Parts: sequence; C-alpha cells; structure tokens
Amino acid sequence: MNTEQKTHLIHDRNSRGKTLTGWLDSRHTFSFGGFYDPNRMGFRTLRVINEDRVIPGAGFGTHSHRDMEILTYVLSGEIAHKDNLGNGEIIKPGDAQIMSAGTGITHSEFNPSQSKPVHLLQIWILPDRQGIKPRYEQRSFSPVEKQGKLRLIAAPDGRNGAVTIYQDVEIYVAQLELGQPLNYLVKPERYAWVQVTQGNLTINDEILKAGDGVQISGAENLIFHTDIGAEILLFDLA
Repeated sequence: MNTEQKTHLIHDRNSRGKTLTGWLDSRHTFSFGGFYDPNRMGFRTLRVINEDRVIPGAGFGTHSHRDMEILTYVLSGEIAHKDNLGNGEIIKPGDAQIMSAGTGITHSEFNPSQSKPVHLLQIWILPDRQGIKPRYEQRSFSPVEKQGKLRLIAAPDGRNGAVTIYQDVEIYVAQLELGQPLNYLVKPERYAWVQVTQGNLTINDEILKAGDGVQISGAENLIFHTDIGAEILLFDLA
C-alpha cells in the first residue's frame, strides 16, 4: 500500500486464513501457521491477530515463545493461563493480559469450563527490544470504562491503568451502541489498525462486520457508528 495516499484498506473477514481442528476454530488476519499470504505479513509492528474459539475443556498445550509482545483479549468465556514464571490466572472478558516473551517464556492456555466455549483474540506485536527478562501482566477493565468511548488498555508507559507494552503502540477498546458515534484522529506520521471484534460497524462510509480489519496509513479522522452495537480494538502504531 502506498502510504503517501493517506488512505485506508479493508481486510475482509472472509479472506482470513483458517485452522480447524476438533477443538479449535481459528481465523488468522495475517500469515500464521499453515496460512501464508505474502501480502498479509502484518502491519507495521502488528504481526498476528488470531480469532480463536476453543471448545470446553480444551486448549493450547505447553509451548514457548521468544522476543514477542503477546496480548490476550477474551470476548466471551474464560481462558486459564499457566507459565514457567509461576503465573496461574483466569482471563475473563474485559481483561487485558500481556506477556513479554523476551529471552523465552513457556506457557499453556486452556478453557477451564466443561460446558461453555471460549472466544478470544491472540495478538502478537514485535517488541522494540530483544533479550529482555520475560514478564507477565494482567488488568481488568469494566464495561463502563469502554462504553461509548475508547479505553486505553495497553501503552508503552502503562499510563491510566493500561498494561505496559514494549513497543510504540497504543491499544484501545470501545463498545458502541446505536446513537453513540465516536471519532478518533490518526495523527500525521502515525498508522492505525481497527479490528471489529463484535457486531457491525461503520467507519466513515465503510460498513464492516465482526472479523473485519481496517489499516490506516497517515492522518485521517475516523468516525465510528453502529446500528446494532459493536466492539472494536484500535491500534495506534508508529
């Protein structure tokens, strides 16, 4: 994409990659695992957005990562996290959980429910430093904090109760209802990605549905509307 055009580009939900197993339904916005598209290798430092649905009692077995900022955001249900740092937490809707993999972290993620599936986003962002000591952080954000407004959930300085992320990126979440327009100005020399996580959304004149993503290159005033309700994640990127 020519960034000098200062335009935005829609990534349609139906063009995402898929991983379907007996326990996992995963959709990949960017190249991941067995899905490879040279035009979908990430956007700026945003490398992975996986939308995962995991059946009751199943999950991701113990595995390792290095030098990556990994954010988990749960849409419905719960996911149980364990790692070799000694953390054992339940991640619920409204929580933002981040791991800085650094020199190496080993963890597992399982759906602890025996009756309800879990629906979540796994997000990877390239860090601004390598070889750091691995770390874990988790914060909870109430519905009122994001209703009709953009709530900062991750930032390099961890301000306003956000989790700290080792990259020049700010991540916001917002829940919108009919009659609750919202706007966000992408500043010159900045970039943005908007991920529709639930519901239907109009950005300026573009109609989007859950799973769609929009990349924005350069200054643009984004105006959000919804007719049935929506939730979004917005990434403001260097």
